[in-house]
Amino acid sequence: MWIILSEKIEKESLKKLDQILKKLDQILRVLSVQASSGSSLTERARLLKIAGLDNATIADVLNTSQGTIRVMTAHLRKDS
Repeated sequence: MWIILSEKIEKESLKKLDQILKKLDQILRVLSVQASSGSSLTERARLLKIAGLDNATIADVLNTSQGTIRVMTAHLRKDS
């Protein structure tokens, strides 16, 4: 009985954790749009990189490829 109860609690916890992660992803997208509205793709990528996001996350948020972000951030590093 305890095992079944424990498994049920674990499944519920994982479901809640998944919901939290989805909400955090939505918040990230909204904040990235707010921070960069009216900016070029390069500028938005730069802002998100400065904020500490990795290339995969930036690409997902900006709806582009990791390769594009990699090229943009490499270019930004050369300019600084």
